[in-house]
Amino acid sequence: MLEERIVRFLLEEAMQSKADFAEVFYENRLVTKISMEDSKMQAAIRGRERGVGLRLYDGLNTIYVYTSDLTEPSLRSLARRAAQALGGGKDYHQPPFVPQELSPYYTVEIFPDRWSMKQKADFLREADEAAREHSDKISQVALFHLDTDQEVLIANSEGLWAQDRRVRTRFGVSSIAQGDGELHTGFASNGASMGLEYYEHYNPNALAKEASRIAVLAAGADYAPSGKMPVIMDNAFGGVLFHEACGHSLEASFISKGTSVFTDKLGEKIASSKVSAYDDGTIPGEWGTTLIDDEGTPTQNNLLIENGILKSYLVDRLHARRMGTHSTGSARRESYRYAPTSRMNNTFIAAGQDSFEEMVAGVEYGLYAKTLGGGSVNPASGDFNFQVSEAYLIENGKITKPLRGAALIGKGSEVLEKIDAVSSDLKLGQGMCGAASGMIPASLGQPQVRISELTVGGRE
Repeated sequence: MLEERIVRFLLEEAMQSKADFAEVFYENRLVTKISMEDSKMQAAIRGRERGVGLRLYDGLNTIYVYTSDLTEPSLRSLARRAAQALGGGKDYHQPPFVPQELSPYYTVEIFPDRWSMKQKADFLREADEAAREHSDKISQVALFHLDTDQEVLIANSEGLWAQDRRVRTRFGVSSIAQGDGELHTGFASNGASMGLEYYEHYNPNALAKEASRIAVLAAGADYAPSGKMPVIMDNAFGGVLFHEACGHSLEASFISKGTSVFTDKLGEKIASSKVSAYDDGTIPGEWGTTLIDDEGTPTQNNLLIENGILKSYLVDRLHARRMGTHSTGSARRESYRYAPTSRMNNTFIAAGQDSFEEMVAGVEYGLYAKTLGGGSVNPASGDFNFQVSEAYLIENGKITKPLRGAALIGKGSEVLEKIDAVSSDLKLGQGMCGAASGMIPASLGQPQVRISELTVGGRE
């Protein structure tokens, strides 16, 4: 960690300008990435990155500078350049730091540096075999292991001194199957805020078989129909639709600029009364969980929507100023190279009381979207287009056959209003979310939900 005297100097130097607030973000991150393709190791990389970011506020104007050179002369120069860029001048003495005393949500058992690269790579080799053994239609398999050990220190001109150690592990598999002269991809992954005890909780071979199952299923499936119809979204990764098409639109970075469809909608009904939704950064062991956000504010469980009523936005310090409100512990960044902004942690639609069987039985002709693939979203409007990598046709209240080539097209705000059933089987999935402050780990999820009408793109 940085010495306190260095942090104090950085803040005092920065505040001897027009700045009314200054913040130091220090990061020390150890990352291991191992990848395999065609049963051969492609990369095995371990690296450490350290750096400091310094942010100054002058009202709603901000300056952000950073460096990976942690020598004292370099850090002093960084602070002086930032202060000079903002201009002005005043005497300033940093108040005493008050260390935060917070208990971690999860205790790491096996830190990543305890295992050799070979021990980690062995999981990829075994999973590669499992993926290929599933079917002779599998032609290609790609796998990865990722672990990170990140230590952060955040201090500011108000006397905040906050520290967090974030250890995460993730494993993923992509399988490709051949069928009808085409290639079909299946993907499965999960991650957790855990050390390497992750492998005691999650089975990489099961993930490999799941990826191959999805690929083989698509290879033998009929093409999806097109048109407007009821759609049942599965749990876990089905939550990517809410995350992308609605969650981003609840971030203060869009709300404060008036570029979100949910601007000025607090207290209004924006969804079906079946829908309640949260962003919870405190779930023990979950992929997007942190003890504090990247401004040092403790994370919390934010109720976003309650029985269809919009209750809260996701707010960071800067946009709290713009909106005249307070931070919700939602400031996040990829690394010291990025200034933080409002982002999601673990976002999900809450469990309901409907049964999945009754949801299916109530559909005469529709689509069961079990696994979503890639897609695109306009956060300002909520317009989205998502590919469905695993889908089934529903006929006369029964799931009848697998489909391929389906896409879901619509607007997030309209989908929220058309949810007419929510099951009790809540599950979360884990992924990476990209936005202005870089790529961050985020969980998303939901129970199974039924949308009364949604446009499905297909070939029939």
